[in-house]
Amino acid sequence: MSAFKTYDIRGRLGTDLTEAIAHRIARAFAVVTGAQAVVLARDCRESSPALADAVAAGLVAQGVRVLDLGMAGTEEMYFATAHLGAGGGICVTASHNPREYNGMKLVGRGAIPLPDADFARIRSLTESGDVLSPAAGGSREDWSSVRAAYVEHVASFVGAGDLGPLRIVMNAGNGAAGPTLDALADGLARCGQHVDLIRLHHEPDGSFPNGIPNPLLPENRPVTAQAVRRAQADFGVAFDGDFDRCFLFDGDGNFVDGEHVVALLASAHLALQPGATIVHDPRVVWAVQDAVRKGGGRSVLAPTGHVFLKAAMRREGAVYGGEMSAHHYFQGFMYCDSGMIPWVKVAELLSHRGQSLTDLVGAMRRDFPSSGEINFRVADLPAVVARVKAALEPEARSTDRTDGLSLDFGDWRMNLRASNTEPLLRLNVEARGDAGLVASGVARVQALIEG
Repeated sequence: MSAFKTYDIRGRLGTDLTEAIAHRIARAFAVVTGAQAVVLARDCRESSPALADAVAAGLVAQGVRVLDLGMAGTEEMYFATAHLGAGGGICVTASHNPREYNGMKLVGRGAIPLPDADFARIRSLTESGDVLSPAAGGSREDWSSVRAAYVEHVASFVGAGDLGPLRIVMNAGNGAAGPTLDALADGLARCGQHVDLIRLHHEPDGSFPNGIPNPLLPENRPVTAQAVRRAQADFGVAFDGDFDRCFLFDGDGNFVDGEHVVALLASAHLALQPGATIVHDPRVVWAVQDAVRKGGGRSVLAPTGHVFLKAAMRREGAVYGGEMSAHHYFQGFMYCDSGMIPWVKVAELLSHRGQSLTDLVGAMRRDFPSSGEINFRVADLPAVVARVKAALEPEARSTDRTDGLSLDFGDWRMNLRASNTEPLLRLNVEARGDAGLVASGVARVQALIEG
């Protein structure tokens, strides 16, 4: 059962995940959730159609109506689960993982994350080999037409005629984003939006001829950056495989760090809803908190991970939540993450302010330089964190344990946390207007981590 991760299912094909395992997971999902109807989507990986067939067969065997979107993004599954009143949703996807991987993302009614106990029970039933009693009445139905309602909803996040004129490079990475992006572009045009989209690696191709769509890897960024410069675009967007995340490039082709995108989206929401609450993760915070303060909003920290961000947003009534890893959550989108809404909202912000993304992000890079996430593989994670804490906490102005160890020294700040999915320590360092302090902070913490 190594395919069961903290939040979802993801594993190597033929060993961690097979069609037989997918079938059993689906039957267990039906039993645990009690759903009478389940939305099913899949990405464009070569293995996804067969796995989706296995999932559908498992659900049908338990008497479930399968509302099949076909190839669609994870966020389309979220939307359809809520929009159609289904009891749950499943997207067959491995997002940005290598070709030999696949997986599933699961949600309950209203696209709410499954409770830990339910997820554990699905794993237990899948693992046990117990024979599950079949049920009659199951069916598989084509609901790909729900994309039109999804497009209308995403387009509603900006006012009619509010966008542009803007030229934007869109790199779908040969993932699932292309057809949905085309539908959204048509929907925006019908609303009087003026955006000229330059499409790159647009056709879905599960062999990923231009590499795995994972723009977080620096080696995957030059193709988008060069396209932005070549087209003299206002900015660029690159998607991962199931497009629940998008990554931005400014007009000079520079990659926009995740915390700066969170700050931009916080500003975009607060411009329309002054005083609103913004939830964000604690890894890199100063640029975000500065944007929230300037917008008259309230900033709330939450642990990294979609389950924690979504729960905190519901608890706090937040309009938006963001993580530096490019997961962005919207109250108006069932508190779910989306890769399409962020670029639309950034386009709105640029249109309203009359400023370029290059200028907006350049100011944040200058005022709040950061290190980017640095990973360390260590044998004893708690012992290493304790060593860093003992050495540096006496100098800190404040300590925060929302997620890992955050120490604020006034002019620089660090966060050190264990990965939720890998045996790694992740370090982020930021400073106020002094990139040299970032470098020295990283050096100090790295020396302590390495003993």
